[in-house]
Amino acid sequence: MGYHVVGDIMTEEFKIPEYVAPAIVFPGQAGHESAYQTAFDLLHRRFPVEALELIEPALAEDPKNAGLRTLRAWAYLQRAQLGRAADELRSLIDENPSDVWAQHALGRALERQSKYDEALPHLRLAAVMSDDYDHHAAVFRVQRLIEARSE
Repeated sequence: MGYHVVGDIMTEEFKIPEYVAPAIVFPGQAGHESAYQTAFDLLHRRFPVEALELIEPALAEDPKNAGLRTLRAWAYLQRAQLGRAADELRSLIDENPSDVWAQHALGRALERQSKYDEALPHLRLAAVMSDDYDHHAAVFRVQRLIEARSE
């Protein structure tokens, strides 16, 4: 600890420790369902590293589990590992082209890499399938980015 002067008052400077989520293991935790639920909660709270620590071992046992692979893609997106996220999402879409979330997430991953022409078809498809305002807004945003680039 050091001291910090504010006006005529000397105060102690406090450093707030960085919060690191502990490894989570619940009594009776077993199987992919438990890993999925816990990883989903961690991703919802924005702890992708910890979520991946649960997802990877579960996927080693069941590499084709689409739910766990979807969570892994979400974790990659949160970590800005956009190439890995795009690869995972393409694989999920190849298996299930009607997966709206994967279509939109792939479009967003490509958009974040400035691959607007590749992103637009995925974003359009997600917008048409879901009729969600945010999905339509993403289409509009990427269309504007493509137009601005060509001006």
